[in-house]
Amino acid sequence: MAIGTALLSAARTARGAPAAIVLVGVVVAAIFADRLAPYAYDVQSLMQANLPPSSAHLLGTDEFGRDLFSRILHGARISLGVAVTSIGASVALGLVFGAIAGYAGGWADRLLMAVVDLTWAFPEILIALVLIAILGPGLGSTAVAITVGYMAQFARLARAQIIALKGETYVEATVGLGAGHAHILLSHLVPNALTPVLVAGMLATGDAIVLEATLGYFGLGAQPPLPSWGAMMSAGVGQMFLAPWVIVFPGLAIAITVVAINLYGDALIDALQIRNRLRES
Repeated sequence: MAIGTALLSAARTARGAPAAIVLVGVVVAAIFADRLAPYAYDVQSLMQANLPPSSAHLLGTDEFGRDLFSRILHGARISLGVAVTSIGASVALGLVFGAIAGYAGGWADRLLMAVVDLTWAFPEILIALVLIAILGPGLGSTAVAITVGYMAQFARLARAQIIALKGETYVEATVGLGAGHAHILLSHLVPNALTPVLVAGMLATGDAIVLEATLGYFGLGAQPPLPSWGAMMSAGVGQMFLAPWVIVFPGLAIAITVVAINLYGDALIDALQIRNRLRES
């Protein structure tokens, strides 16, 4: 089944439909945050600090009087943008490393996988902290850290798919017809190995959002006044008993988005019928 058809099929299932609605809402909020937000995310008004949810401020205000709803909408742009961009780069790099290693075999396979496994030997958060300590805090450093931290799993998955596919009859026939290595790899192997890697990338996007929020919580991600869901939760810790909505609503945004990604990804796996391929890899 083509990936586009599978996306629509997954959106029609009992699990995928509500998840798809949530994800579309989050994407729309991220893209059109400037138009949807009733206030600018960085406008302060100390006279309106820590106001509870009301008709004027749907989700209340924070300790600086900034509208929480507006900041969550703009935070969706940052959190989702960093996660999607980073995972996209990680999938691309992993596919390149995995495809070359799986097709070439021998010393090239051992060398590339040794490099990849260096990142897989440590938790993603540890890799992220080390890289940010070197590069400095900020969105760029966070994106690089997520890209490197998740690359190994995509490289391993791509390698396993290529190794399984290159023994297929149609590949052997292509070799017999005199096709070059680049043609075989790019025209026959990579396209057929791509679907499981893309689905794994979608599922990893939820983890990347959590990692970005964690780094933002520790002040290592988006820097003030940029709104990040994790940074907003960190700022709300000191207001937990005075204004609990400051930490609750950003946390709910993270939880709902990640659960929706996982539910839709699970429905997509069933639509594509690749669950066994993912497990075997």
